[in-house]
Amino acid sequence: MTSKKLSHLDASNSPRMVDVGAKAVTARVAVAEAVVRFPAAVAKALRDGGLRSPKGPVIDTAVIAGTMAAKRTHELIPFCHPLAIERCKFAAKFTSDTELSIRCEVAITHKTGVEMEALTGASVAALTVYDMCKALSHEIVIAEVRLMEKSGGKRHVSGGKLAQGRAQR
Repeated sequence: MTSKKLSHLDASNSPRMVDVGAKAVTARVAVAEAVVRFPAAVAKALRDGGLRSPKGPVIDTAVIAGTMAAKRTHELIPFCHPLAIERCKFAAKFTSDTELSIRCEVAITHKTGVEMEALTGASVAALTVYDMCKALSHEIVIAEVRLMEKSGGKRHVSGGKLAQGRAQR
């Protein structure tokens, strides 16, 4: 059994926002990825149509929605701190004939990390892709949403694996 404790519970096991007052201000970056799986005919139709659906440009709309969501994460996740995000960027590409990878990178110089913002951005971008394409099929699957990289705090994540200690960037 691990000796680690949940950071959002106080000594009496009541939920709370983490106090970051004593933490150092550092450059913090997080990258999250969401994978969207399409039926083969839908993926082909999207690629053949320049990634446009009957609702408009799929990726452009997903990037806008994901950015808006990342900036509003604190309104969605109760104990997230409101943050003035310094960078939020997306990359979307087909990694196979039927899988679209959406990556969201969020950066800030602050006392707390931005992994929840990156995860929220990638998630909402993937949901937006689903919404933009559901007229073509309801068999689209949002398969995975995960943290790929995190740096700037106590723990570092690279390639989805956790490492202790300060990240070197």
